[in-house]
Amino acid sequence: MGGVRQRAMTTTLPKLIQSLRKECPKPRIKQLPSLRRAFSLYDQINLIDNVPEDQLRFQGYTDTGFRVNGVEYEGSLLCVGNLLTSWAPSSFSQITPDSLSIFQIVRPIPEILIIGCGRYTQPVDPELRRFIRSTGMKLEAVDSRNAASTYNILNEEGRPVAAALLPYGVSS
Repeated sequence: MGGVRQRAMTTTLPKLIQSLRKECPKPRIKQLPSLRRAFSLYDQINLIDNVPEDQLRFQGYTDTGFRVNGVEYEGSLLCVGNLLTSWAPSSFSQITPDSLSIFQIVRPIPEILIIGCGRYTQPVDPELRRFIRSTGMKLEAVDSRNAASTYNILNEEGRPVAAALLPYGVSS
């Protein structure tokens, strides 16, 4: 009887220890949709997977951040060409000319700024729109999931592009 009990403990104890060591589950990363699916050529050849290692590529998103080139980032991100940095705004109302003042000095000036508004597309304040126009950029404001996908495509094409992205979970 003691042998059966001891065998049960030797198999159960490691499982218990493993379950105690497990970290709390990470949020599931959602894959970005391919905007290339509308074109039959790209259904057969996936060019997005064949980008240079030094080129930024958004691969997924969560409600609190993004996965870029295999690295998970929490919070808002600002991307200019192939440069990536964390960005202070945590809600759409915090996106102001001051929060985008880097575009007054960055060269070359991106041809387009894609604002990822979070979960839903938001109307852009006229003052912010005027500021972006004064830098020489065009503006596209969409939900963050589509903003990241659009950034991938334009960046892959070698176009000068910038993105200011709030996490997808932001809804106001």
